[in-house]
Amino acid sequence: MITKAVRLYGKNDLRLEEFELPAINEDEILAKVVSDSICMSSYKAATLGTEHKRVPDNAVENPPIIGHEFAGKIIEVGAKWQHKFKPGQKYSIQPAIYYEDGPVGVLSAPGYSYPYIGGDATYVIIPKDVLDQDCLLVYNGPGYYPASLAEPLSCVIGAMHANYHTKPGSYIHQMEIKDGGKMAILAGVGPMGLAAINYVIHRNHRNPSLLVVTDISQERLDRAASIFPPRLAKDKGIKLVYLNTSKVPNPVSALKILADDEGYDDVFVFAPVASVIEQGDSILANDGCLNFFAGPSNSEFSAKMNFYNVHYASTHIVGTSGGNNDDMVEALDCMAHGLDPAGLVTHIGGLNAVIDTTLNLPNIPGGKKLIYNHIDLPLTAIDNFEKLGKKNPMFFELAKLVARTKGLWNVDAEEYLLENAEKI
Repeated sequence: MITKAVRLYGKNDLRLEEFELPAINEDEILAKVVSDSICMSSYKAATLGTEHKRVPDNAVENPPIIGHEFAGKIIEVGAKWQHKFKPGQKYSIQPAIYYEDGPVGVLSAPGYSYPYIGGDATYVIIPKDVLDQDCLLVYNGPGYYPASLAEPLSCVIGAMHANYHTKPGSYIHQMEIKDGGKMAILAGVGPMGLAAINYVIHRNHRNPSLLVVTDISQERLDRAASIFPPRLAKDKGIKLVYLNTSKVPNPVSALKILADDEGYDDVFVFAPVASVIEQGDSILANDGCLNFFAGPSNSEFSAKMNFYNVHYASTHIVGTSGGNNDDMVEALDCMAHGLDPAGLVTHIGGLNAVIDTTLNLPNIPGGKKLIYNHIDLPLTAIDNFEKLGKKNPMFFELAKLVARTKGLWNVDAEEYLLENAEKI
């Protein structure tokens, strides 16, 4: 099978290449990749090269395929896995596999570590490492893009599950957010913040009574409010408030007033900014848990924390990165039952757009950049469909299709794109 893929050779050295995949072994699966959502983690891997903990030291000789938020269709199944998987099934991948290698665990991952599997390819070989860890997950919902976005959704699901609270006199941690508590998501209207809002207001258990989402961009806050309006959360018994912290003289005071001066039980920080972390620490309630979700690139990154409150108010901090298999299964189940992650997507493109998009990701505004690997298309903002449609019939039709869902990407638009776009 011939595949086209974007491979990582070193720092800022990504190459779109065509090469032949070997025949699969009995413990492997051949799969078509339909879509991949480009993650900031791929940018970090591309800019760090072999200094990244998941990128192998021999990347120059054995370059891995990048991309780890992908979905597609199974083509051929090795004999060992024919009892469990069948050609034609749609799938998603849990990329954060972990396996034992003597006394030390190995942090390998599709999209960082393997020469024949990654999200930015037309066809891949799913190796035994992924299959043995049960990280190939069947997706039974509509379209492909929801399955690509299952991985980022699983990250925020894992964050909610990883928060914890305590009970006086007990040393047992009560895992999960506080049911009926007060929650704040700081710097929370980027792609991952939107995924967190989506999950919080659509889950059917352990909902907060108050959810405050902050940012310093009114444009981003307005977009978030249009996708997830407060009335939608109200139907679930959640008071949802969007707060522009750049418009208030004292953000900490403003946040505390919204929480009736009681503080927040669960605070999630979605930007690696010291002042935002310190803001989150300042608004914690007694036994409040701060989750530092945003992974910094700087290994020396630090922020101040009030240790008086750690001692006397039992405040605590956790950090999460990625989700586990259970989180991925939950994400896929949520999507199969109506949770649509389309609000995360602001751009689409073809495999030819991957290199420039990945290397310039921090400078491209908007949310998730969704790649369709079998088409040739420059990275294109969904907001530009109508303008482009004045000269291009394909974008004219796409503009009409997304207008039906208030400007959001959708399954009908995906199907039309895959049928009508130029093939790579």
